[in-house]
Amino acid sequence: MVRAADGSYWIGDEFGPYLLHFDRAGRLVAPPVPLPGVFAPENPAGTPNLGGSKGFEGLAISPDRRTLNALLEGTVAGDEPGSLRLNEFDLRTGAYTGTKWIYQLDSPTHAIGDSITVDRDRLLVIERDGFQGADAKVKKIYLADKRDRDHDGKLDKTLVADLMNIANPRATGGFGDPFTFPFTTIEDVVILDDRTLGVLNDNNFPFSSGRTPGKPDKNEFITIRLTSGLHADPRVLGRS
Repeated sequence: MVRAADGSYWIGDEFGPYLLHFDRAGRLVAPPVPLPGVFAPENPAGTPNLGGSKGFEGLAISPDRRTLNALLEGTVAGDEPGSLRLNEFDLRTGAYTGTKWIYQLDSPTHAIGDSITVDRDRLLVIERDGFQGADAKVKKIYLADKRDRDHDGKLDKTLVADLMNIANPRATGGFGDPFTFPFTTIEDVVILDDRTLGVLNDNNFPFSSGRTPGKPDKNEFITIRLTSGLHADPRVLGRS
């Protein structure tokens, strides 16, 4: 979900996949916008070529608030395994621009949990495995760059935070060092300032038990201090 410059809201749907536009009061103001050529099993408009609940899991608005970047959670049939389509949508025309990029998962078994704009060219993306607790291994935040400087046809990825190995020398919250965030559905990242991220899990209550085996998780919200700044667009940081 993102808030547009006029105060309305855009929401990425997983089951079309669609983009949905709501006014400030939460009323749908236009028909759902489908992603051309992509159909989830729940979408009757075409032959399914995307897994169930694998539509838009990441939705990021550009710093100038003119375009959306909508990132699928699943791979479209026929695409390279583990490749996810990132599609640009123009808010002024209400249509996709035709510009798209590829985010490549570290493993086809992984999924993304969220994406958020850093600047015109860069996004933060949560990438995670499907495990929790002691079985959890991969819970990471990457900086993904559209400029594709290695010319492999995919977003360049730089690790920003390993959520299974966070330094915690002061034992903040009563947890040890390193601190781990071993949840299945880590689904939100926000930029609090140029060196601080907020990260949240969705506990799917009562089905997530990543913190204590057999005990339903609470929703946890942590802040992470990065070792270096993101050099984010000032508009993303709320400075203009």
